[in-house]
Amino acid sequence: MRKRIVAGNWKMNNNFEEADDLIAGILDDIEKAGKPDDIQVVLCPPSLYLELATDMLLDLPVSAGAQNVSQFEGGAYTGEISAQMLASMDVEYCITGHSERRKYFNETDEQIAQKVNSLLSESITPIFCCGEQLHEREVGNHFKVVQEQLSKGLFHLRKEVFKKIVIAYEPVWAIGTGVTATSGQAQEMHAYLRGLVRDQYDDLTGDETTILYGGSCNSKNAADLFANPDVDGGLIGGASLKPGEFMSIVRSFHN
Repeated sequence: MRKRIVAGNWKMNNNFEEADDLIAGILDDIEKAGKPDDIQVVLCPPSLYLELATDMLLDLPVSAGAQNVSQFEGGAYTGEISAQMLASMDVEYCITGHSERRKYFNETDEQIAQKVNSLLSESITPIFCCGEQLHEREVGNHFKVVQEQLSKGLFHLRKEVFKKIVIAYEPVWAIGTGVTATSGQAQEMHAYLRGLVRDQYDDLTGDETTILYGGSCNSKNAADLFANPDVDGGLIGGASLKPGEFMSIVRSFHN
């Protein structure tokens, strides 16, 4: 049985007090209204607030995740944060390969593969992002794009190691635009991604791989997206900055 996950990617938002209030608001919502036991909730604040998050979430049914990690283990890399540092703070998840990292910071598939390796070496679960630009979908290359991203970023892993991976499909044209992939488009791509994993490893590995949808997912469309058989949750951007909205998405599985 594969995990179902809703992860909140705060991106570069909130000062310290706002971060504290946001985590407290989510925990207060859970205390009052509960949380489905079978849904893993992950909060990914800016790295500056990870210690705050892990302290506040200690012994609670919510995990902390980072938004990025260095591909280097340590040394003279000013400004970078290693997987070992994240592990020492009890960070359980880390986003890798997000389209914004690829676009604005020129991260390559090779660098992302190194980041995946670093995280796995510290027993941190990578949330590996893949997805196509609008022009790539318009010319029919969307399947090829994600196939190459998985092949170069993940398929060097042995089957036993790959089983620790979470994949997040994020159509780049739907991130922060208010435009969401249709339920059918999401299911089509998620089924294709699962098929790639089956072909690379075996049917069981494909069936057990958690694949999230990311791209303007909110409380209004989450239930339709999550109802698809191959959509196992969401990587939530803007909607994760509002406690009530975020927890409504978490509970969309049970609507």
